[in-house]
Amino acid sequence: MMAASLLRRDKKATAAHFKADLNRTDNSSGVRQLQELLDVVLNPEKPAADTEALDWCKCLIAGGEGFEEFCVTVRSYDNATLCGLVWTANFVAYRCRTCGISPCMSLCAECFNNGDHTGHDFNMFRSQAGGACDCGDSNVMRDSGFCRRHRLKTGENVPSIPQDLLLMSEIVLPRFIQCIIQYLRDGYVEPDTSTDRDLQKVLQQLEPQISFLEELTKMGGAMRTVLTKILTNLQTFKELSMGQEENLYAKKNYDKYLSALKNSGLVSVEEKAQGATADVTVGAEGGAGAMALLGSAAPGSPDESIKEDDQDAGQSVGQRKRVKLSSSTKDPRIIESLKHKCFLEELLFWTIKYEFPQKMVTFLLNMLPDQDYKINFTKTFVQHYAFIMKTLMKSHESDTMSNRIVHISVQLFSNEELARHMTEECHLLDIMVTVLLYMMESCLIKSELQDEESSRHVVVNCSEALLKNNTYWPLVSDFINILSHQSVAKKFLEDQSLLMLWMSFVSFFQGMNLNKRELNEHVEFESQTYYAAFAAELEACAQPMWGLLTHCKVKETQEYTKTVVRYCLETLQIWFDAIGFIDEPALNQVTFHLPLHRYYAMFLSKAIKCQGLDLDSLLPDQEMLMKIMVHPLQIQACLSEIHSNMWVRNGLQIKGQAMTYVQSHFCNSMIDPDIYLLQVCASRLDPDYFISSVFERFKVVDLLTMASQHQNAVLDSEQERPMLEGALTFLVILTSLRIHLGMTDDEILRSEMVSQLCMNDRTHSALLDLIPENPNPKSGIVPGSCSFEEMLSGVADFKAPVFEPGGSMQQGMYTPKAEVWENEFDPIMVILRTVYRRDVQSAMDRYSAFLKQSGIHTGNPWPPYKERTPLHPCYKGLIKLLHCKTLHIVIFTLLYKIWMDHQNMSEHVLCMVLYLIELGLDNQVQDNKGDEEPCIEEHCHDSWFPGTNLLSNLHHVINFVRVRVPETAPEVKREAPPSTSTEASSYGQNLREAQMFSLVAERRRKFQEIINRSNSEATQVIRPKSSTRWVPPGTPPQLVTEILEIRESMLSLLIKLHQKMSSRQNSLSASWLEDMDTSRHAHGDGITAIERILTKAATRSCQIKRSIQDICGKVCPPVPPKKSSPSDKKTMDKEERRQRARERQQKLLAEFASRQKSFMETAMDVESPDTEAAMDVGASEVMESEVLYECVICGQSGPSTEDRPIGLVVLLQASSVLGHRCKNKEAKDLPTTDEEHIYPADTCGVAHDVRLTLMQRFFKDSSCLQSVSIGWDGGVYVQTCGHTLHIDCHKSYMESLRNDQVLQGFSVDKGEFTCPLCRQFANSVLPCRPGRGTEGGAWHAPTNKKTGVLVKEVEDLQERLGPFPTESNLSKEMELVIKDIKNTTQKKYMDYGRNPGSPDNDFLFMYSVAR
Repeated sequence: MMAASLLRRDKKATAAHFKADLNRTDNSSGVRQLQELLDVVLNPEKPAADTEALDWCKCLIAGGEGFEEFCVTVRSYDNATLCGLVWTANFVAYRCRTCGISPCMSLCAECFNNGDHTGHDFNMFRSQAGGACDCGDSNVMRDSGFCRRHRLKTGENVPSIPQDLLLMSEIVLPRFIQCIIQYLRDGYVEPDTSTDRDLQKVLQQLEPQISFLEELTKMGGAMRTVLTKILTNLQTFKELSMGQEENLYAKKNYDKYLSALKNSGLVSVEEKAQGATADVTVGAEGGAGAMALLGSAAPGSPDESIKEDDQDAGQSVGQRKRVKLSSSTKDPRIIESLKHKCFLEELLFWTIKYEFPQKMVTFLLNMLPDQDYKINFTKTFVQHYAFIMKTLMKSHESDTMSNRIVHISVQLFSNEELARHMTEECHLLDIMVTVLLYMMESCLIKSELQDEESSRHVVVNCSEALLKNNTYWPLVSDFINILSHQSVAKKFLEDQSLLMLWMSFVSFFQGMNLNKRELNEHVEFESQTYYAAFAAELEACAQPMWGLLTHCKVKETQEYTKTVVRYCLETLQIWFDAIGFIDEPALNQVTFHLPLHRYYAMFLSKAIKCQGLDLDSLLPDQEMLMKIMVHPLQIQACLSEIHSNMWVRNGLQIKGQAMTYVQSHFCNSMIDPDIYLLQVCASRLDPDYFISSVFERFKVVDLLTMASQHQNAVLDSEQERPMLEGALTFLVILTSLRIHLGMTDDEILRSEMVSQLCMNDRTHSALLDLIPENPNPKSGIVPGSCSFEEMLSGVADFKAPVFEPGGSMQQGMYTPKAEVWENEFDPIMVILRTVYRRDVQSAMDRYSAFLKQSGIHTGNPWPPYKERTPLHPCYKGLIKLLHCKTLHIVIFTLLYKIWMDHQNMSEHVLCMVLYLIELGLDNQVQDNKGDEEPCIEEHCHDSWFPGTNLLSNLHHVINFVRVRVPETAPEVKREAPPSTSTEASSYGQNLREAQMFSLVAERRRKFQEIINRSNSEATQVIRPKSSTRWVPPGTPPQLVTEILEIRESMLSLLIKLHQKMSSRQNSLSASWLEDMDTSRHAHGDGITAIERILTKAATRSCQIKRSIQDICGKVCPPVPPKKSSPSDKKTMDKEERRQRARERQQKLLAEFASRQKSFMETAMDVESPDTEAAMDVGASEVMESEVLYECVICGQSGPSTEDRPIGLVVLLQASSVLGHRCKNKEAKDLPTTDEEHIYPADTCGVAHDVRLTLMQRFFKDSSCLQSVSIGWDGGVYVQTCGHTLHIDCHKSYMESLRNDQVLQGFSVDKGEFTCPLCRQFANSVLPCRPGRGTEGGAWHAPTNKKTGVLVKEVEDLQERLGPFPTESNLSKEMELVIKDIKNTTQKKYMDYGRNPGSPDNDFLFMYSVAR
C-alpha cells in the first residue's frame, strides 16, 4: 500500500525524500520503503518497453535533482587515468607503431591529436571489428605517447566524492540490473525448439535499459566503481538472483536459466550421457584418436591422451573407471558446465547466448578503465571462453559475432600483465589450445596422401564451413595476441604437454587439401577450397609460429628451440608412419601444406642464426633426412609441372595454388622454409643421391642422354623442355639463395626490395604490401634494423606524381637507381618472387633497356650473374652439390646436347647450366677433406671423372659414351662388325672404356648404402628395405646399346659453344686470355657468360689455362650444321615447332585411320579383297584431309565425330537489317519536317512482301510457302570468335557457371556464356560437320535446262526419300542449334502463312536457313 501511494506522488519529490531518509544514521525504514517501491517499479512481469520504470530509476538515482545535472556533478569527481573510449566497426582510429608496446594498440582521434607523434610511424585506419582507446594504459603503450589529458596522473587534484552522492545508486542499481537479467532469462529460447526464436525482438525492447547502463559508465570513475562493486558482489547476486520461492515468475525464469546453463560446457550433457553408454577406452579411435596417437607416442605422458579424450567426455563412467588426472593437465573448467557467482558472470553468459548484441558489448567494454572490473571481467571471459567458441561454431551470423568477440578479447589480452595473470591462474593457454583442438576435431577427414587405404592420418576438411568462413579466426587471433607477450610465450614453450598438443593440432593441417592430377577428363567442378587451406595454414599455423620465434632470439632461449625441434621431429616421424611413407612419394599427388616441415625449418634457422646452436645437434639421422626432403621437393617439381601445363585438366584452381604458394603474404611462411629445409638436407646428404633425386622427381632422367633420341616414359615431348628448365632453375635457386643461410635482416630486406622494383616501378604502398613481413607479421619495427624508408631511398629514385592529359593523376612511383641495375639486379631472386611468369620477362626487358641506355650492352642480354653472400659455416656442405660427379655428368651431357642441337634444349637451359658452373667455380670445396676422397671413389663405379672437384673435371676429356637408343636413332651403326683383329680389339677397348650414365642406378646404390649403414648402426627392428621397389624398369625391346665417340671435355664444349654463338670459326684466338678486359664481363649475352667462366677457370688453375690455349690453338668446326643469326634461329625454332605439330597430326591421323579400318572390318562382311583395298584407300584419303579442332576447355586436339562432336562458339542475334536494303543507290535525306517521309517502297522487305501476297492470291498456301525463301525481312545474324570446344565439355562448363555464385552479367539459363578462352559473349554452339573441311559437290553449276525439265527433276527428287540419319549425339546437337536459331528469331519473321503456328511455317523457316 505504501508503495502504491508513493507511485502517485511526484518522482523528484519522492526521490529527494528518500535521499534525506537514507542519510540518517538509522535508515532501516527508509531502505525498507525504497525496496518496496522498487518491487513495484521494477517488476519484471511488466513489458520491458514500458519506460515508466526507467524514469523512476533516473529520478531515484539523481536523488531529487535533474538527471543531467546529476551526471555533470558525478563527472566532476572522475579520477580515471585511462581514456577507454569504445568504438564500433567503421570508426576511424589511429595506431602508432613507435609508441605501441602491443601490436594491437589503438588511439581515438582526440587522444592522438592531443599527443605528440611527430616523426612517428603511425597510420590512420578504419576499424574492422571495433576497439577501444588505449591512451593512459602503460601496459599497452609507452607513456611518451599519452595525450595531455591522460599524461597527468589524475587523482591527486580530484576532490574526494561526497558520501551521499551515490548512496541511492548503490541501492537502486542492483535491483535494476537484476530486472534486466530477469528479462534476458525470460526472453531466451533454445535454438532447437520449434517456436519462432526472435532474440532480436527481446534485445530491441531492452535497448533503453542497456543504453541507460551505458550512460552510467560514461559518468566517469566514481560511478564505474559503484557499478563494479554491484557487478562483482557475490552476496547481492545470491540474494537477488536465485529463484525466489514465493514468486512463480522468477522461479520459472530461474529454471530457464538453469537449463540454459546445462549445455554450457564444451561437451553437452546429452553427449556425456551417450559417452556413458558407449564402451570407449582412453585414447581410443574416434574424435580424439588423432591426438591419442601423439599421446601414446610420447613415453611417460599418459595424461595428454586422456586429457584429449576428456573432450568426448565421460569416458564410459558406467563401465570403465575414469583415470584420475593431475590438476595441472586437466582443467575441469574447460569441459564442465558453467556456474555463476555474480551479476557480471551471468551478464556475460547472456551476452554470449544472445550472440553478442552490440549495446551489451559496448557496456561491458566501457567499464574497462576500472582496474578491479578489468581483472574480474577478464577472469569471467576466460571462464566462458570455451562456451563462447562453442556458441560461435553454431551461430548463423558467425562473421558479426567474430568481430564482436575480438572487439572484447583484444582489449583484455593485449595487456601483458593481465595475460600472464590469466595464464597462471586460469590456465588460459590450456583452454585456448584445447578449444582449438575441439574446434578442428569437428571437421576431420581421413587423409588420402600416399597410401589411401591404410592411412591412419587425419586432416581438416577444407570444404567445411568452419574453415571456409574462417570461423576459427577469433580464437587464433587471441592466441597470436597472447603469444606476443614474452612471459606467456615462455610459459607455452616450457609446458611440454601443451607443446605436444599444439604439434598434434598442427599435424591436422599437414597434407590437407590434397590435389590429385587428372589424367583423362577435365574436372567437372573446380573446387575453391584452396583459399580456405592457405588461409588456415597462414593464420592457424604460421602466425603462431612467427609469434613464438620472436621470443627465441637470444642464447638464453636455446632450450626452448631444442624442445620445439625435438617435438617437430617426433611428430613428423608419427606422420610418416601414419601415412605409410617409406621412400617414394605417391605419383600425381601434391599438397602445398606441410606446416610441420615448416615449423622444423624455421626453428632450425632461428637456432643457427640467432642462438649459435650447432646444426648437427638438431638434425635427425640420414634416413629421416631423406624422408623429410621428399615432400618439399615434390612441391618444387609440381610447380614446374603446373607451369608446363601437365595439370591443365585440374582447372585454373591448381594454378591459383601455385601462385598463392609464392605470393608475398605467404612466401616467407611457405616456399622459403621449404627451400631452406631442402638446402639443409642437401648440405647433409650425399650430393650424388640428392642431385639424382632432383632430376628423377622432375621426371627428366630419360632426357639426360648423349643420344639425339630417347624415350620418356612419363613426359610428352613438349613438356620435357619446361621441366628440364624447372629442374635446373631449382638447382640454381637451391645453391645460390642465402635468405636463411647467412644474410642479415637488412640484406634480406634490400634484396626483396630490389627484386620487386626490378619487375616494375612501384608505389610506396604497393611495395610495402609486396615485401614479405619479417619476422613477425605484427611486430612493427624490429629494433636495431635499418628502416624501410632509409633502405628505399638507398635503392630507388622517386618519380613525382604527374597529371595525365585526361586530368587524372598518375601516382608517384619508385624506380631502381642505375647502380642497382648494374650491381644488384638478381634474376634468381626475381624468379623466386614472381607470381606471374610475365614479371620475369618484364624485369629482363627493363634490364635490357637500362643496358642499352647506358651503352653497356646493345644486344639481347642474358640474366646477369650475381656474387653471393658467404655461407654460414654450418651450411658449407651445400657446396658439395656443385662438386659432385652426377651434376658434372649432367652438365657435360647438356653442353653436348646444346652443341649438337638436340631437340628440347633452349637458351634458358644453357643459361642455367653456365650459372651452375660459375657457382661451382666461385664456391670451391676446402681441400682439408682429402682423406674422404677415396671412399667416395669406391662406390662411384663410373669412370666419367677422376674426382669430384669441378675445376679438375672441367678439362677432363671423355672419349666414348655408351648410350641406350631406339633402333630408329641416327646413332645406330648400320655397318657390319669390324673384320680385322686390330679393329676388333680397339672396339673392345672402347667398350670397356665407354661410360654408362644411369642416374637411377646411382641413386639406388646410394640409398641402399645409407639404409644398410643406419641398420648396422642401430639395434632397432630393421625397417622394410625399400630396395624392393627399385626393380630396374622393364626396358622396351626396341632400345639398343650404342657407343658414341665424343672426345670432348666441358672446356672444349664451352669453347665450341662460344664459336657457335658468335658464328665465327676462330672466335677465341690462342692468346685471347692475355688481352682479356675483365671489367666488361659483368653484363652481356651468352658469349660474355662463357668468356667470364673461362677467364675465372683460367685464373684459378694454370692447367686449365694451358688447356684453353691448346683447344683454341687447334680449333675445328663443329659437327652439326651451324645456325647463323638469331633471326635464323627463330625461323628454325618455328620450323621445328611446325614439324613437331605435323608429326603429332600424322600420328593422330594414323591412329584414327586404323580405328576406322578395324571398325569397318567388324561392322561389315567384306566380300572381296578388292573392296577391302578400295575401302582402305577411301578411308585414308578421308582421314588425310580430316580437320582437327582443339577444344579450348580440355586442351585436346582431334576431329569432330558423330559420338563426340566439336562445336564452334557462336553468338546468335535477331536482325532485320537485310530487309532495309534499297534498289536505287541514291542517298536518302533525313526527314526534317512532318510532311517529309522516307517511303520504304523500294526496300527488299517490301518487294518480297508484295510478291508473296500476290502469289497467295492465286496459289494454294502450302505451294506458295514451298517456293519462296524468307529471311529477307528478319533473320539470324551469326558471329563467332573462332574457338571450338567439345559439346560435352561445353555442357560441363555451363553446369559450373550455373553453380557459380558470382554475379554474372548474362543469363546462364538462357544458354548465354562467355568463351572460356577469349571471354567473348556467346549463346550457342554450332556443331562442326565430321570429315573433310571442304564441301565437295554440294553446289550445282547454273544450267540452261528448260523450266519443264527442272520441274520434273524437282518432283523426282521429292519422290525419292533420302536415307534418314540415325540418332546420334551430333544429330541431337543439330536439333538443339535449330531450336536456338528459332528462339533467337523474332516471331513475326517466322509466320508468313495464312494460319499462324502451322508446321508449314516451321519448314519454310528451316528451308530458308538451309539455303
